[in-house]
Amino acid sequence: MHRQAAVAGVGESEFFKRGGSSETEFQLACKAIRRAVEDAGLALSDVDGIVSYMDSRNDPVRLSATLGIPRLEFTGQTFGGGGNGAASAVMIADAAICAGYAETIVVFRALAQGQFGRFGQAGYGFSPGRKTVSGPQAFSIPYGLMSAAQINAVQSVRFMHEHGVTQDSLFEVAFVAYDNAQRNPRALRNGSPITREDYDESRWIARPFHLFDCCPENDGASAIVVTSRERARDLRHGAVPILAGAQGLEPRGGVTGFNEPPFPTAHFRHVAESLWKRAGVGPKDVAVAQFYENFTGPVLMAISEMGFSPPDELEKWVTSGALRWPDGELPINTSGGNLGEAYIHGFGLVNEAVRQIRGESTSQVEGAELSLMVAGPGYAPGSAVLFCRD
Repeated sequence: MHRQAAVAGVGESEFFKRGGSSETEFQLACKAIRRAVEDAGLALSDVDGIVSYMDSRNDPVRLSATLGIPRLEFTGQTFGGGGNGAASAVMIADAAICAGYAETIVVFRALAQGQFGRFGQAGYGFSPGRKTVSGPQAFSIPYGLMSAAQINAVQSVRFMHEHGVTQDSLFEVAFVAYDNAQRNPRALRNGSPITREDYDESRWIARPFHLFDCCPENDGASAIVVTSRERARDLRHGAVPILAGAQGLEPRGGVTGFNEPPFPTAHFRHVAESLWKRAGVGPKDVAVAQFYENFTGPVLMAISEMGFSPPDELEKWVTSGALRWPDGELPINTSGGNLGEAYIHGFGLVNEAVRQIRGESTSQVEGAELSLMVAGPGYAPGSAVLFCRD
C-alpha cells in the first residue's frame, strides 16, 4: 500500500468555542467536506466513499442525500471511543482506495459540543439517575474517576514519577500549541499567547493538569479527500501520499481499571513498531509531527513510545526546546493542535500533517519529507499515519 493512495484535498468549517456556532454539527460537517472537495479541484459528484470515527450522527445516508453524492461505493468507521481513531480512519480510506472499492473517499470528523454535550463533563455518557453502574464505568465512576481529565491524570502522574518528568515538560507541550496558534488565523487561540506565569497561575483541573494542559471544547469540522496517487497528481494541489499507517494493541492493552501489564502507557509501543517497519523509516527521519493532545501528559508518553526519546531522557530533551518551531528537533502541533487551533476530536491534526507536506503550514518546517500524525494517546487501540512527499 506504500504511496498508492494520497490526500488530494483538505478543508475545515470555521471553528467556534463550544456553543458558539450558529450552524448545526451536520451543517459544519457538510461545509468541511465541501471545502475539502473544492480544495482538491473535484465535484461532490466525484465522491463515492465516506469514512469517519466515533460518529453516529452524521451518517452516509444523510450526507450523501444532502451533498448530492449520486452513488456511494464504500463507507467505514473504526472501533474505539475517542480520538484514537483519527489516524485509523485515514487508514481505512487508504485500504479502500488500494483495494479498488472506491475512487474518491472523504474522511471527516464533525463535533458540536454546544449542541450534543461536553466530552470534558464529569460522567459524560453516564445518567446520574441510574442506581447501578456496569461495564467499564464500574471501575471508574464509583471511585470518583468521572472525567477524561481525571483518568488521564492518573496515567500521567505515574509516568512522571517513574521517569523524572516534571511540570516543565507539560508546560512545553502547552506552550508550543499556543505559540504556533499565534501564526494561524484559523486558530481559536490566535491572539491569546501564554507565558509560564500564565500557565502556573491557571487553576488546577486534575493534578498534574492546569487549565492550559487541557484541550478546549469546540464546535467545528475537518475533512480530507483520499484518492489514488496517480489521480491526485493531476488535481489542483497534487498528491500527498500515505506512506504507512498502523493501529493496534499490546496484549491486554487498554483493559478496564488500568489493569494492563505495561501501565502507564499511551498505547503506542506496538503502533510504533508496526509503523516504522511498514514505512521503512524511523523516528530520526521525521521532521515534523502532530500529536493529539487532549491533555499534555499523554503527549509526552506518546512521544517516547513512538521512539523520539527514551522515557528517562524525555525531560531533558523536551525542556531543551526540542518541540518548538522553528528550531526544535521535532516541532509538533504546528497549527496550534487541539489546544491552540481547535479541538475537533483531533482531525485538524490530520489536515495540518498534510499541509506540512504541501508547504502550506503557518509554521512550516522547511524541507519536511515526512509528516507524522499520532491519534489519541491514552486511549486504545492507538493509531498513527505517516504522510510523505510524492
